[in-house]
Amino acid sequence: MPIVEICVSNAHHGTEAIMQRLQQNPDIEVVEYGCLGNCGECYLAPFAMVDGVTVAVESVDELYDAIMGEIEKQEADRAALDKLLDDL
Repeated sequence: MPIVEICVSNAHHGTEAIMQRLQQNPDIEVVEYGCLGNCGECYLAPFAMVDGVTVAVESVDELYDAIMGEIEKQEADRAALDKLLDDL
């Protein structure tokens, strides 16, 4: 299950709506933190972390799709690694 971390300090970009939308998906664990330690990123743009990978976009309207794209990419990478290991 992917873990999406959202910084409450980033809410001024409108990330609260994205967090609520993600929480409706039972296959995604959403964790809200007071601070993720990405202060520069947090100030400049909407962002989240997907399994430790920072996903930052220019507008909050792009954030949900970027998060879902990163989840799909990570799942594809894991599947490819699993296949490689099975083929050994």
